[in-house]
Amino acid sequence: MDSDLGRLLYDYLLKMGMSEGLASDLNFVLLLVVVLVLAFLLDLVVWKVLRAISIRLARRTKNNYDNFLVAHKVPRSVAHIFPLLFLFEFLPVVFVDFDYAGGIALKIVKILFVLQTLAVFRRFFKSTKDYLKILPKFKDKPIASYTQVFMIFAWIVGMLTIFVIVTETSIWKFFATLGAASAVVLLIFKDSILGFVASIQVTINDMVRIGDWITFDKYGADGDVIEITLATVKVQNFDKTITTIPTYALISDSFKNWRGMQVSGGRRIKRALIISQKSIRFLTQEDVEALKKIQLVADYLSQRSEQITTYNRDNGINKELLINGRNLTNFGVFRKYVTNYLEKHSAINKKMTLMVRQLEPTPQGIPLEIYVFSADKRWENYEYVMADIFDHLLAALPYFSLEIFELPMYVGGKK
Repeated sequence: MDSDLGRLLYDYLLKMGMSEGLASDLNFVLLLVVVLVLAFLLDLVVWKVLRAISIRLARRTKNNYDNFLVAHKVPRSVAHIFPLLFLFEFLPVVFVDFDYAGGIALKIVKILFVLQTLAVFRRFFKSTKDYLKILPKFKDKPIASYTQVFMIFAWIVGMLTIFVIVTETSIWKFFATLGAASAVVLLIFKDSILGFVASIQVTINDMVRIGDWITFDKYGADGDVIEITLATVKVQNFDKTITTIPTYALISDSFKNWRGMQVSGGRRIKRALIISQKSIRFLTQEDVEALKKIQLVADYLSQRSEQITTYNRDNGINKELLINGRNLTNFGVFRKYVTNYLEKHSAINKKMTLMVRQLEPTPQGIPLEIYVFSADKRWENYEYVMADIFDHLLAALPYFSLEIFELPMYVGGKK
């Protein structure tokens, strides 16, 4: 049938008196032009039909997925497949007298068909990725990693198919040859394999999401995760620079994810005042009366003074020396003042840990650590709240006769 159709013009040209060689060549050229024009027209018609259908569906449906398919030209890529199928069927008719050239032409068409199919898959996965990224459920998931994995598998299958088409060999023979070169293949795709495994572990263990604030000292990253792919994780630092981290580094190295703080009720403030030990002393009765003018500790001083006086009197304590019996210290009263101050501070989350503690003395002084949580977690507001608290506490120290430790200055070899 193919030979009869392919020689239809050939027979007609012979009847017109042309030589066999010229008739054969002209028959081939004319048939090739006709088939290519028909393939082009088929491509155009199918594209027009698919575009009309896809646009109509996109307008009628409430789901935005079809809009992404149209935006990424998936129907256009699908339309290109039909002319290739047409050529695959009719090229044997065109090359009826040229078997060798016809075989090469068919191989080219088959390869183009495989590449076009891969293009359809690529556009489809890209549309799916962009669509899922706008859904709240998948907004912080590494969708790009999964689409890249699927495309890698698609390309592997595509390249194997092209190899079989070009070499006309068995796929099983190819796999046998590939097994001998597996070490080289693993070396070439090492990063992709490690990234694939890492992407799965990161997702399953929920280690990192898009939008998380992470700190990765090894790579100088300190900012928000903006993209997670098969091979890399992109972090936009707070100075607006971009740091690229290998995906597998997230499971092989240590990094800090601030998501726990961001989803909690507050952001931790953990900072200490280093109090000079020389300024710490017992309080006399006159000191206590003077400190009662400070409203935040007035009730505390009245209650504690009464308890201490009763204890010392009942136990016959000699109070000629302040060290005897129970006493108040300026450091202890200041610690109570700081606690009361923080409990009444509007920017502190009272439902989370609120603690003022004395740490182990150091050669520089005694650290008084404030451990609380700012209700406002935004960086600039958090810094303002922390500065506001310590501004006040530093200014309050002289009222309790306390001093911050400072290194002595030496001028000309003297203090």
